[in-house]
Amino acid sequence: MPSSTGPNALPETTPPGSAATFASIGSPYFGIMLASMAVLLILSNIGASKGVAIGPIITDGGFFLFPLAYILGDVISEVYGFKVARKAILTTFALSVFASLCYWVIIALPGFDDEFGTSKQAALEGALGPVPQIVLASLLAFLAGQTINSWILVRMKARSGEKSLWARLMGSSGAGEFVDTLIFCSIAASVIGITDFGTFVNYVVVGFVYKTLVEFLFVPVTSLVIGWIKKREPSYGVPAAV
Repeated sequence: MPSSTGPNALPETTPPGSAATFASIGSPYFGIMLASMAVLLILSNIGASKGVAIGPIITDGGFFLFPLAYILGDVISEVYGFKVARKAILTTFALSVFASLCYWVIIALPGFDDEFGTSKQAALEGALGPVPQIVLASLLAFLAGQTINSWILVRMKARSGEKSLWARLMGSSGAGEFVDTLIFCSIAASVIGITDFGTFVNYVVVGFVYKTLVEFLFVPVTSLVIGWIKKREPSYGVPAAV
């Protein structure tokens, strides 16, 4: 039997196999997480236009940002369900497209023709010019990877109830990150200067292992955040359609 009743009942008391429960999005928590996820993806798209070599490790400049967007996706999926997570993914997708269009307009606008103006234009083109291709890679990868990540997490929750959160987070993250990394690297490799197969494999393996490892290491923190939000969401614990 649950130790308490109401929307703030302790999550771990839900028996395995019971109906999955989620919160509505009426509170401010979802909006904060959605905005954070969009900003992280946009910044990681910019950073990804730079190839980074740390010893034998090949990665890109967005390597330290992108896993955080996935962690937020895990939190949203666990607390609010797949339908809300899908809305968050599509909203983040649209905002990233808008940002990419803004970069294109900024580059296309006529600038000053003095030495400073031309050097500034060249810097903008070098930094933001490749971003539309990176955004295409990132968005296709993000859509596929985050959707698979969210779907698996919610399906697992439907079977186990509130128990085994760590298994949901790790299982869904591994599958989602693999799909995401493979799609992104396949499209983005040539943009950041990767042309041979060996370096490409290095890029894929390092990206997958790194992002998955970060998510695994953050499972305790992610679990604490999820528990904190569940206890403060007035509507959490109300049975809802997955």
